[in-house]
Amino acid sequence: MTSPNDRSIPVLLGEAVGQLSKLISNEFELARAEASDKFAKLVRSGAMIGAGAVLMIPALVVLLIAGAEGMIAGGLSRPVAYLIVAVVAVAISAALVMMGVNRMTADKLLPRVTIDQLKRDKHAAKEMVR
Repeated sequence: MTSPNDRSIPVLLGEAVGQLSKLISNEFELARAEASDKFAKLVRSGAMIGAGAVLMIPALVVLLIAGAEGMIAGGLSRPVAYLIVAVVAVAISAALVMMGVNRMTADKLLPRVTIDQLKRDKHAAKEMVR
């Protein structure tokens, strides 16, 4: 029976390749799980945004009408009051959409944990080959 120290270089190299293969397989599993988790969070967030938007629309319409009616009661003509309210609403909604788009960049959806782990594995593999 040979001791662990008596193994030949081809045997050691074969074991290292086998371990590296298993490591890569595990990394792909981690990447798949992390991507699935990120996607599920994205879907849940989108559903909440959609539900909130559906419930918010009627409330905003009533609020905007009330604002315009307040301006009319203050002495502005009806068309001018509604135009002012519409312009303010468009400006606020455009700002909100731009902020939301900026937060949903591809960079925010990257699987950071997997990328960091792959970098560490690459370094470890280089050390094994030396």
